[in-house]
Parts: sequence; C-alpha cells; structure tokens
Amino acid sequence: MSETEKHKSRMQRKKAVVDAAIARADEIRGIVLVLTGNGKGKSSSAFGMVARALGHDQQVGVVQFIKGAFSTGEEAFFRRLPAVRYHVMGEGFTWETQDRERDVQAAQAAFATACELMRDPAINLVVLDELNIALKYRYLEIDALIAALQARPAHQNVVITGRGAPAELIELADTVTEMGDVKHAFRAGVAAQPGIEL
Repeated sequence: MSETEKHKSRMQRKKAVVDAAIARADEIRGIVLVLTGNGKGKSSSAFGMVARALGHDQQVGVVQFIKGAFSTGEEAFFRRLPAVRYHVMGEGFTWETQDRERDVQAAQAAFATACELMRDPAINLVVLDELNIALKYRYLEIDALIAALQARPAHQNVVITGRGAPAELIELADTVTEMGDVKHAFRAGVAAQPGIEL
C-alpha cells in the first residue's frame, strides 16, 4: 500500500471516530471555561472568544479583576463596540498595590458587576479576566462564585482566566485549559510588548 493510500485509510478511520463523537454531542447549553496555568495566553484566548461571539452577533460582558493600572489593547478595541459591556475594575498587580483591604474592596466591586452580567439573559458570553488571582488571594469566596455560575441563564458561557484556579472551580468547569510556560521573552530581558502582552 502506498503512503497516499495509507494516509487516506487512516483519515477515513479518523473521520468515522470524529463523526461518531460529534453525533453524541447533542446537548446545547452554556459552559464554564477556565483558562489557567503559568504560561502566556489565558486572557488572549478569552478575548479571542469575545471576537468569535461578536462574529455571531452575540452580546458580551467583560470584567477585568486585578488589571487596571494601565491600558491594554483589548480594552481599547472592545470597549468601543456597543455589543460589549467592558469593566476594568482592578487596581493593578497585587505586588504594586500592596494594600490587601483596597484589593479586597476592588475585587468585591468587580464581583458585584460580574454577578449583574451573569444574571442578564441578554449576555451570551461573560469573561471574568484574572478572577483566579482574586480567588487565590481570598479576596472573594469561591462558594459565592459557584452559586453565581450555577444560577446564570442556561445559554450563557463564562470564561474565567488567571493562574492558580482553585480545585472547586476546576471541578465545576466544563472545559479547563492549563497554559504551560516553556519559554518567555521577559526572562531574556524583553519588555512587555503592545499587541502581545498589553
């Protein structure tokens, strides 16, 4: 059998497996996605999903926890679109603020806004950017988040980003991706780049 014939045979078998899996996936509902890990790309992936949702004429809500001390490209772009409700509610990285009480207050205000978005049936996608950091430092209670996620409209998708996702959130989530850190330009002395990190 030639390499071409072997390839065709493998792809036919693979297609049968994939088609069967697609046929079994017949439930339609919103899901919870968690993007975590030490590697780059968690927020970038979430904002890629924002672009996809907008491409389907969906309404989107974004709440950025922690971030807020500097402007980012995603904020500059998505904030001007009427289909996106964009809230930057952090006060900056925790090692910069060095004020736990202020960080807790900012996280709680951001969570209140997130809950409003998660109660709104007009919103198809909610992005809770860097929420895992607020959970890690116990600025917020995981039980309150789980209750809000379980009470949201059935069609609504929620994406939660940030390092150190707690086990309870990973258990509840439908899809979890852990970004691995293999190599990063910052460690070689390269500054954060507009359009890449900002």
